[in-house]
Amino acid sequence: MTTRLEERGPNIGTEPAPLAMDQLFNARHAEAYWQQATRCIDLVRRKVAHVERPFTGARPEDLEGLFAAIDLDAPLGELRPALEELERVYLDDAVYFHHPRYVAHLNCPIVLPGILAEAILSPINSSLDTFDQSAGGTFIEQSLIDWTASRIGLGEDADGVFTSGGTQSNLMALMIARDHYGAKLAGHGGNKQQGLPPGHQRLRILGSEVSHFSLQKSAAILGLGYQAVMPVACDDQYRMDPAALKARLEECLAMGLIPLAVVATAGTTDFGSIDPLEEIAALCREHGIWLHVDAAYGGGLLCSHRYRHRLAGIEYADSVTVDYHKTFFQPVSCSAFLVRRRSDLRHVTYHADYLNPLCQAEAGTPDQVNKSLQTTRRFDALKLWLTLRIMGADALGEMFERVIDLAGEAHAALARQPEVEVLLAPPMSTLVFRYRPAGLTDAELDELNAHVRTALSRNSEAVIAATRVAGKRYLKFTLLNPDTRLEDLTAIVERIVHHGRDWCEAQAPTRAAAS
Repeated sequence: MTTRLEERGPNIGTEPAPLAMDQLFNARHAEAYWQQATRCIDLVRRKVAHVERPFTGARPEDLEGLFAAIDLDAPLGELRPALEELERVYLDDAVYFHHPRYVAHLNCPIVLPGILAEAILSPINSSLDTFDQSAGGTFIEQSLIDWTASRIGLGEDADGVFTSGGTQSNLMALMIARDHYGAKLAGHGGNKQQGLPPGHQRLRILGSEVSHFSLQKSAAILGLGYQAVMPVACDDQYRMDPAALKARLEECLAMGLIPLAVVATAGTTDFGSIDPLEEIAALCREHGIWLHVDAAYGGGLLCSHRYRHRLAGIEYADSVTVDYHKTFFQPVSCSAFLVRRRSDLRHVTYHADYLNPLCQAEAGTPDQVNKSLQTTRRFDALKLWLTLRIMGADALGEMFERVIDLAGEAHAALARQPEVEVLLAPPMSTLVFRYRPAGLTDAELDELNAHVRTALSRNSEAVIAATRVAGKRYLKFTLLNPDTRLEDLTAIVERIVHHGRDWCEAQAPTRAAAS
């Protein structure tokens, strides 16, 4: 297929085709940008205004057919048909996190200032790697890093950088912990120059048995392997047990292993549980071990007056992960990685003459790439900045407090249901439970609860999550929407019971025959 650019022959390099030039964002097309952006905004406005359910229940095979008919080498040529097509293939079957009966994963509804910031940062398209590409954007990001570090209590020497999310932040934490250890070894030139030191197979990362899977991924990326991650037992509230951590540390020393870092979690994905940070920090100080706190979920407590105390001890961390796109109600992606000592960020620094030469750093130029695993980065900090400048931190804290309170109310309501087993009172805003009528085996209960979750989604009634605890399947409400009410959750539970009883009735003949 010959394109319009190809048809123009030898002048292609100096005279772009009119069609291409018509779509380039610049001063000549400012009015076209306004008109087209308005049409896009209006489409979203209309869709959101008429959303009646969080998801249509579309299956992968339903959507495959829509895409099979689309030829990406045959452009539609204008906005109207492109938006009509986009509505069919994406918006009609999108999962709408703002709906009060979306209670599945750690996806939050987002605040208007964050959306408006996206409308500013995308067309300007600043890259936050060097000052000469971002200018004021660099100082906005740095101001937010300083603000977050102050809320945590890391001290005047703290620093950090925005990241894509908790997985990248946790990777940075463990990489810096690894290289911090390597830099102290006598006769070793450091991991950046010499690679991993002899005996690196003995390095160990300790985290609770319900910590985030990014610890294993990071260990593999860092050349340590999954085997480097040692799980630490939890108490009955799914918090890391300090006594078990102490025993693990002693076990490491007895076996000639090297405890590299301890990762404490402030808000586990499944339970929202917060490890006892003060006790863990004391053990890390005693043994001289790097302490990283993964507060991707629980970081929103930094803005809460009523629940901030639950993060007591986070101020002792050597590094911290915070996801603003979870409990600060920001659009994806918006996250940060912070360290207590800014000098530790040198482990991710590389000076390239064409981008961030050493002479710029020595002159005091604040090139953020010196602190980041990424080079090109979006100006995601603008979303949180505009939110704080319009709404303020207290408003964000109150929104998070509302869902924490709702989780407590929902727990009390679920506990009154005779056929529902609730695993534990919610440490934050997550509820783990299962539908458990009498007389079923664990295998049958697993099948039943899997069916219930699927039925809710395919009937467009609700979107909920699932997990396994001690090998058994459970359902999960992850509450991050301040608009969700107890009535919404009660209605979902009623449908769970309905689908569960239907399943039991359908299985009754088979079970009777088997007995």
